[in-house]
Amino acid sequence: MEKDVKKGERIAKRLARAGVASRREVERMIEAGRVSVNGRKLESPALNVTDADDILVDGRPVAAAEPARLWRYHKPSGLVTSARDEKGRATVFDRLPPELPRVMSVGRLDLTSEGLLLLTNDGELKRRLELPSTGWVRKYRVRANGNASDQRLQPLRDGITIAGERFQPMSVDFDTQSGANVWLTIGLREGKNREIRRALEAVGLIVNRLIRISYGPFQLGDLARGGVEEVRPKILRDQLGIKREPTARPQGEKPDGPRVRARSGRNSPGVSLRGKKRGGR
Repeated sequence: MEKDVKKGERIAKRLARAGVASRREVERMIEAGRVSVNGRKLESPALNVTDADDILVDGRPVAAAEPARLWRYHKPSGLVTSARDEKGRATVFDRLPPELPRVMSVGRLDLTSEGLLLLTNDGELKRRLELPSTGWVRKYRVRANGNASDQRLQPLRDGITIAGERFQPMSVDFDTQSGANVWLTIGLREGKNREIRRALEAVGLIVNRLIRISYGPFQLGDLARGGVEEVRPKILRDQLGIKREPTARPQGEKPDGPRVRARSGRNSPGVSLRGKKRGGR
């Protein structure tokens, strides 16, 4: 298909904003022949589209508008952060309330990691929150086996190189030493694969529990394990400048349900909350 130079936005961006999938996944969908525009199956994502174009994904039109939304989710340990798992393990999406619309995770948490996971229906918002340029600190409560000291932890604060890979400096606060375990609060901005586990292992500490307590201004707070709560539109506006402008979604997707609250525990606005330190959990 010839490259379209008309005004608009790239097809992958449009479908990501619609919550169909991430840009990369949309590009793979196009390669698989699952996307068509104005009756022509796409072979390349090098195409700009406008509201006047008829876009189909798997034969379904991208039509009705929805605003960008964001939820906080308290991920339990033992769930995979992916839509499907090749090993047949349970995913976070298997455990979400059925009234939730189609959502994507902002970043990931490992199988055995727990705590705050942000969810959104908007691929562009997902991308924006994941970009390193956002500069948001992600904080974790970490329990590790071993004895900690400032001397042992200093390489993490200075920035450590492991197997040729450089990790940026982390903030590391010593909380308590309880028997063979130490509790730490760690903040980082990068979020590379298994970064905290690998960094601590390099200084002789083995992580046996990892809980994300905040992602930028969004806090886990007292959200119950497995609970989901939508971030209020005012907070999206104040923190991200989002004014609830509508985006498109594939026709036939589940309509938005009522605002989903935590399944148990006190509800909160989802920002600027104090994360509980539960060293004995």
